[in-house]
Amino acid sequence: MSPLEMLASTRRKQLGAWVDAGPKVRWRVWAPGHQRVEVVLHDARGAPGRVLPMTPEAGGFFVAELEGQGAGVLYKLRVDGEGPFPDPWSRAQPQGVHGPSEVVVPDFAWTDAGWKGVEPRSLVLYEVHVGTATPEGTFEALIPRLPALVELGVNALELMPVASFPGERNWGYDGVDLFAPAQVYGGPEGLRRLVDAAHARGLAVLLDVVYNHFGPDGNYLRVYSPHYFTGRHHTPWGDAVNYDGADSGPVRELVLSNVEMWIRDYHLDGLRLDATHALVDESPRHLLDDIAERARASAPGRSVLLIAEDGRNERRLVLSTAEGGHALDGIWADDFHHQMRRAFAGDSEGYYQDYTGHTEDLARTLRQGWFYEGQVSKNQGHARGTSAEGLAPWHFVYCLQNHDQVGNRALGERLGSDVSPAAFRAMSALLLTSPYTPLLFMGQEWNASTPFLYFTDHHAELGRLVTEGRRREFADFSRFAGEEVPDPQALETFTRSRLDWSEADKPGHAEVRLLYRELLQLRASEPAFREARRGTYDARALGPDALWMERRSEGQTLLVLLALRGTLTHPVPRGAEVLLWSEAPRFGGGGTGRESPLRDGAVTLEGPAAVVLRVASRE
Repeated sequence: MSPLEMLASTRRKQLGAWVDAGPKVRWRVWAPGHQRVEVVLHDARGAPGRVLPMTPEAGGFFVAELEGQGAGVLYKLRVDGEGPFPDPWSRAQPQGVHGPSEVVVPDFAWTDAGWKGVEPRSLVLYEVHVGTATPEGTFEALIPRLPALVELGVNALELMPVASFPGERNWGYDGVDLFAPAQVYGGPEGLRRLVDAAHARGLAVLLDVVYNHFGPDGNYLRVYSPHYFTGRHHTPWGDAVNYDGADSGPVRELVLSNVEMWIRDYHLDGLRLDATHALVDESPRHLLDDIAERARASAPGRSVLLIAEDGRNERRLVLSTAEGGHALDGIWADDFHHQMRRAFAGDSEGYYQDYTGHTEDLARTLRQGWFYEGQVSKNQGHARGTSAEGLAPWHFVYCLQNHDQVGNRALGERLGSDVSPAAFRAMSALLLTSPYTPLLFMGQEWNASTPFLYFTDHHAELGRLVTEGRRREFADFSRFAGEEVPDPQALETFTRSRLDWSEADKPGHAEVRLLYRELLQLRASEPAFREARRGTYDARALGPDALWMERRSEGQTLLVLLALRGTLTHPVPRGAEVLLWSEAPRFGGGGTGRESPLRDGAVTLEGPAAVVLRVASRE
């Protein structure tokens, strides 16, 4: 089936509400086992009014239409006299997840006709939580910040989930209306304006989407059908979404239509798929295969990127379908983060017990892509991982910080709170000179001091349970003994998490931002950094306190030396040139009075520190 035929086919299976020529509004609802479904129109105040009976169709579907109306119609759905309830396929929830749904027409005046996307091999990701990235907490408020990101060297925003969630503040992983961008962020119009503005500046926009569970508040799917979930499989959030059991076809289509909508109607450049290990699907064709096919068919001629969050280190996620894989573009490879935290910050509890932080293990991680390739995990009690051999390095997403690794700490503290400024600079240099795809968490480029805490805005009873659960979660961690874990429900927890952009220009932070800018410039301009094929890089330990990494291309070799602690003196080839030194004074380093760590054919580093050198090619 051609991409156009596929799109036409999915429109015939469309659920929710849309506008046809006439104009007229059409509805289609899946409610198997029910006898009567009605559309209840609402006014702008949310009050119910006229009722439209829906006509049953085969397969448990119900349809209705309303002549002479179009975008802006507010409605709910009544099922066998119960309700009315919001439409779980709603494209907008202007009054929140419990309010009426709104009919939306994707008629935005796009200006990005020439946009073809970003080459995945050159990707530099910048993860953003829309609600805390600016004081306003909206899509449009991010637009004035885009030029600074372009200047920095970022080429892709990765937005944390924006599907409608309960309350006014949330990380987004409690989403319940997958098709409806949160009104508190600016709704459908605001998201389109952000994407269009980003494309005008050469920035791709990826969106974090959650298909492994739905939030606990405002989730009305069971009202319409018990088949959206199954007791055959279980996840950390309870019963799994039914992707492989009886009547799973419309459930799979819920996800695939959502994928299509984000790419087609919002011009998004790709998706970050949350916790793909929890997408339980034992059918002959896995849901991930369908997601990859539908996403790419939704934007012919444009680069569409799909990145999995998956801690299993599964190579099949990025293998082609011909090789028996799911043909995704990337995967979060957290082993690098965990080794670095263990080495520099000393983290040892929970899953960190699986990592030593020794330079041998860190170098091995850099050579392979991930560390665990089938070894037994102490934390999990079983073998974990598959071989990364032959996988191109751009498939692996590396980070030093992300929303999980910051926000899931009890006090939401960033890396800069747990390591010295020198260590932060050195760690950043290794991240951005590695052959792997780097991801920055908002504010990382200036070593932001603002925390990123876990926050929610649930109703009182659920909120109390969340608060109690959050505090129990950290009760057994020795480092938080005696600490009061911030209340996720408190407004202050949210406001403390807002990024302070003015900090980026202050002493101690502006210098770090310059370091990031120069590192990303080197990454984009030096041939050996641009060359990221297997066989063009290597990493080895230099004893227990240092390591080197080599990057090669035809005509050029670059060396990165990292000292974790103590003094490292290492000979370098004649004619070596220092391209960047993390302890240079302009970066806020301690190299006062020294222009270079290179003297008499050797580099001397006082750890923690890193240096990047250009040497003659060894090929």
